[in-house]
Amino acid sequence: MTTQYADNNGVRIAYEELGGSGGDPILLVMGLGTSRFWWPDGLVSELVRRGFRVAAYDQRDAGESAHFPNARTGSPIKALLRRPAPAYSAEDLADDATAVLDVLGWRRAHLFGHSLGGLIAQRIAIRHPGRILSLTTSAAVPSDVKGIRVLRYVRLGTVRGFTRLPHFPETREGNMDLALAIAALMAAPGQAFEEGEVSAFVEKEAEHKVTSFRDDKAQSRQIGAKWSGGGLSLITAPTLVLHGEGDPLLRVRAAHDIAAAIPGARLRTFPGVGHFLGPESWPAYATAIRELADRGSTH
Repeated sequence: MTTQYADNNGVRIAYEELGGSGGDPILLVMGLGTSRFWWPDGLVSELVRRGFRVAAYDQRDAGESAHFPNARTGSPIKALLRRPAPAYSAEDLADDATAVLDVLGWRRAHLFGHSLGGLIAQRIAIRHPGRILSLTTSAAVPSDVKGIRVLRYVRLGTVRGFTRLPHFPETREGNMDLALAIAALMAAPGQAFEEGEVSAFVEKEAEHKVTSFRDDKAQSRQIGAKWSGGGLSLITAPTLVLHGEGDPLLRVRAAHDIAAAIPGARLRTFPGVGHFLGPESWPAYATAIRELADRGSTH
């Protein structure tokens, strides 16, 4: 697929269409420090088979989107707890998505966000309710919770695991080893994933000369973006909250709290599924999103 670009007040946002011409439009929002290339091809195929026209974009400071000058942001956890936003607001991140919708010519679309992308998707639905047909948020924290209170949902042992990863050289092999180590930390206990699933992400990034998952300063700017908008109770789009019961990074109570805060939201949790979107989750997630979209069409 060919990289295209949208513009949000001078900030260039990379996106691409992934298939499903003629289907119902769905925009995918990926998580912290990862590019659109980390969406599994198998999951995209499942969505296409269920009648979706799929597009994905890179957050600012990730992938082929605009990157911001480095500043003294500290680690992502420190950036989360700081009062001033290091580079841009959470509203800017939400507006990047609608800039993509505009260029695609999609007046309204379904939205599927994972991890930090799920948090951003919640805020897109709050800030731009008229653009969203349905909202699916996966493996995310509630957007109503800010600062140190976010840590109630985070498994700090996994965070420590990230800080203790060995140094991997900035080579294709080193990037592959690092990506595999990240995937292993994000997988549920006993969750199996094929090396080929991860190598596909790394190869795509290498082809486009990006390695977002190495850039901790950019990750700090993303996670440090502050939200001044409204709460989850303002979301009017039909909403589905997904979470793997084996998520080693975020506690399942995060999903319960999101679903409780959004009027009419449906909650589904999946045993054996972690933070890493492996093949065991693809058919079930795609089916649940299709059911939500069908419910939304009669909403």
